[in-house]
Amino acid sequence: MNVSAPGLAELRERLGSSLFTRVAGPSGPDNRARIHGTPGPRWFGPERPVRRVHGDASMFIGGLRALLLQSLHPLAMAAVAAHSGYRGDPWGRLQRTSTFLATTTYGTADDAQRAVDRVRAVHQQVRGVTAAGEPYHAADPHLLAWVHIAEVDSFLCAHQRYGAHPLDPAGCDAYVADMARVAAALGVVDPPRDRAELAARLDAYRPELRATREAREAARFLLLHPPLPLLARPPYAVLAANAVSTLPLWARSPLRLPYLPGLEDTCVRLSGHALTRTIRWVMTPPPAAARPRPGAGAGAGGE
Repeated sequence: MNVSAPGLAELRERLGSSLFTRVAGPSGPDNRARIHGTPGPRWFGPERPVRRVHGDASMFIGGLRALLLQSLHPLAMAAVAAHSGYRGDPWGRLQRTSTFLATTTYGTADDAQRAVDRVRAVHQQVRGVTAAGEPYHAADPHLLAWVHIAEVDSFLCAHQRYGAHPLDPAGCDAYVADMARVAAALGVVDPPRDRAELAARLDAYRPELRATREAREAARFLLLHPPLPLLARPPYAVLAANAVSTLPLWARSPLRLPYLPGLEDTCVRLSGHALTRTIRWVMTPPPAAARPRPGAGAGAGGE
């Protein structure tokens, strides 16, 4: 049966509004108006790569990949398990993260700094001891750096594979440099500023990484038991498969995630492109109001 143009537009608006509400929360429209409509200088101008990456639907895949990768640091995972509420309020956590990303990427410099200050205040309160007796503190610059590196690597990896307009090599380096601006404001000491530094720092953390029981439980929850209605589970399964497929083997094995090279290079990747094109279509506002929506492309990072 053919769908009329008005019917298609209505379907697009309904799907886009539903997804936007899930990602940005009930305050999403107000936040969007404030972030994009408040006059003043920004940390990043409209030409900066961070705006292209964070406004693209590939962030849904990159965000889930970031969570899986971040979970491999036992101190970061212990902090998330004990303090983030990712099981009890996963959508709230996603909404807070997407709003933070939107504010620091698109908002005024004053709003971006206030968002950073709020996160830093929260980090100061998050401390404890792992099951193995290791103390952790979310404000520890070394731990902050791991969370940042895992995010940047994941967002960039997903964008280069599934983004509408992948960056050239110089653009990739510029994206890493853009994100270093936010990382430094959050308390990361000497964050990486190009892809070579990013890769080197990622490798330097590998001896510290392992999959704890909490990390494997988080992976099962995120990939197999997300709190979603039945109709949303098939597209989420595509999202999850593509997030896993972008992880390096050294990250998959400890989390007991599958590796199916033939399937991943064909069916999984094609389904990922189809999914991101669909998300991009439903999340694009009408031309008169065309602007990136807070969380339109952002998944759940760990800032």
